[in-house]
Amino acid sequence: MTGTVSALELGYSFCPNDTFIFYALHAGRVPAPLPVREVLEDVQTLNEWAAAGRLPITKISYRAYFEVMDRYVALRSGGALGRGVGPLVVAREALGDLNGRRVASPGALTTAELLLRLVSPGVRPVRMRYDEVMPAVARGEVDAGLIIHESRFTYPQYGLMRLLDLGAWWEGETGLPLPLGAILVRRDLPQDVQRGLNAAVRASLEYAYAHPQEPMNYIRRHALEMSDDVMRAHIDLYVNGLSLDVGAEGERAVRELHRRAVEVGAAPPSNLPPFVDLA
Repeated sequence: MTGTVSALELGYSFCPNDTFIFYALHAGRVPAPLPVREVLEDVQTLNEWAAAGRLPITKISYRAYFEVMDRYVALRSGGALGRGVGPLVVAREALGDLNGRRVASPGALTTAELLLRLVSPGVRPVRMRYDEVMPAVARGEVDAGLIIHESRFTYPQYGLMRLLDLGAWWEGETGLPLPLGAILVRRDLPQDVQRGLNAAVRASLEYAYAHPQEPMNYIRRHALEMSDDVMRAHIDLYVNGLSLDVGAEGERAVRELHRRAVEVGAAPPSNLPPFVDLA
């Protein structure tokens, strides 16, 4: 093949876990099977774009992945799964049953809202961008808020209290780590390219682990008004061994989340393999 190969657009969020993982790939510190170009957006926007098939490689909520499994397949590297990482429900004061309550949500296609639906199917979600949730709760515009990302470290600054840890609920129910976000590639990309991209993402994370200070300016540039301490806490929480490879336990967790989503009518069934075949 001759000529210049156009770069594949790689979508991921502004969050420190994503910018930490993808820094080396973005900066050309590790090889990739094809050139890639960063596209940074909030996760709900990436979820919506994936539904339209806009990007060939993209971060996505696992809940949203279940809607596009016919078009995309998840890499085994680069995702966010773990223990103690779940979304929280916060409010200004203690509440009883959440059913019937107006709860600010970061999006219909987020794993967070799926978990809330599993726990309290009668909630009334009020959807907004994730960084608008805590201010809306603090102003009394909603009864409670469903928070994700770095908000789990900062909600006390808004005078809010934790009502429910949805990750702890999931772990207690299943004994499995919680799947939050995946990195998808289009299924119509050649398998050698899919495998090469998986290897590139893993190498990018390994580079960040080996050179932890090098990505910090890149991370800081995209971290909104987050302090360095919160950035590091965010990375430590959401980037772990399951980010290097989802492993057998992580794959079981994803399949169980999908099974439960199908069971409550929140996602369509699929018999397609959820992860790239590295064999």
